[in-house]
Amino acid sequence: MSPSAFPRPRARLLVVTPNRGHLAVLAKRLGAEGYGIATAADGSGALGELHRRPIDLLLAELVMGPMSGAELTGAIRESEPFSLLPVMLLAGRSEPDPAVRAYAAGADDVLLKPFHFELLVARIERRLAAARHIAALRADRDAMDARAAMKAIEIGELKDRMYALEAERRRLSV
Repeated sequence: MSPSAFPRPRARLLVVTPNRGHLAVLAKRLGAEGYGIATAADGSGALGELHRRPIDLLLAELVMGPMSGAELTGAIRESEPFSLLPVMLLAGRSEPDPAVRAYAAGADDVLLKPFHFELLVARIERRLAAARHIAALRADRDAMDARAAMKAIEIGELKDRMYALEAERRRLSV
């Protein structure tokens, strides 16, 4: 059976924007697309939400206060449990160099407003697919590391046995 034949677990998104109307619209439309939605009005609320429940992707405004989307991204990248969390930032076209600031902070993607909702969903799916791929690679690496450690132990045990047998052979050949 192909991997696509198995249903994927519902991805959980954290949407962060101080604009309550925008937050409500995004939460409703993304929820209708099948995502689990958590919301926060600012960066500190977002960091708290990250500690409360598992989040698969963060979608935040670049410009918000008191912590900007770029500062929120930086805080996430510095926190070990969340450092690989996909982060997408929304920026207005009138903001100077929004993508540069966002990418410098560690954002994975920047979407300029206004945008087509379908484009947002497609980019979210792309980021989630990449995150799943990275998680699978990390799991494979960890499994390989565990197998390599077991083989090293087995080799050590065989080496000890070989030395013992060699010592026994010498003793008997005297």
